[in-house]
Amino acid sequence: MTLLDVWLSRSLPMWLLLQSLVLMALCFPSASMCPKGCVCQRFDLHHLHLHHQGLNVNCSQSRLKEIPGDLPVDTVVLRLDRNHIAAVPDRIFRGLALLRELNLSYNAVETLGEGAFSGVEATLQALDLSHNRIASVHKDAFARLKARVVVDDNPWHCDCALQQAIGGMAHNHEAAARVLCRSSELLDQEGRPFLAVDTDLCNLAKRTTDYAMLVTMFGWFAMVISYVVYYVRQNQEDARRHLEYLKSLPSKPKKPDEADDISTVV
Repeated sequence: MTLLDVWLSRSLPMWLLLQSLVLMALCFPSASMCPKGCVCQRFDLHHLHLHHQGLNVNCSQSRLKEIPGDLPVDTVVLRLDRNHIAAVPDRIFRGLALLRELNLSYNAVETLGEGAFSGVEATLQALDLSHNRIASVHKDAFARLKARVVVDDNPWHCDCALQQAIGGMAHNHEAAARVLCRSSELLDQEGRPFLAVDTDLCNLAKRTTDYAMLVTMFGWFAMVISYVVYYVRQNQEDARRHLEYLKSLPSKPKKPDEADDISTVV
């Protein structure tokens, strides 16, 4: 057996194995892209009479501190519940055109920006944000969402922005009814359902701002008047002291020559 035959006999199995791995990677791209700490399962999805394959990405209880940035593009169900996620960056889910269900419950999310769900507003059908630390949201955070939203058990601060955000959830009246005010611009609303607030908090905020500006302007005006009065009084006091000083000076005695001149003239 020649050296070439020996080399070929050893290299051919390795070549076939490498080729098989490449084919598997091409046939199952999403499985190889499953985020660390998550489990990805493929299932059939029927949408608009077309046959698709989607992924159920389960990242529950994975001790995640942030949302993975390498989510497969064919993710349909995404479970991120019971982690330590503190923020939902704007446009983090953009590109997940098949996403239908998103579970972010039992995390540490504190606020939601305008673009938190950008790119999945039209496809998302279920969104669970319960049991977080959400106190405030951008006024348009839910504006274009068509999903059924769950927002129970969050320490909501009921203000103008939340009132506008809730107004954009007309199709989620049940979810809005479960928003309880942990704190509020109106003290008597704390602990009550947000929908029970019959005051326009945006106008209230505007009136509060106008009042604060008025008080500030009055304060500046009073300070200027006080300074002018102090300045005038200080100058008057200095002038009085200077006059008293002049009066206290001894009068200048006349010279003998001046007295003789006066006698001569007389």
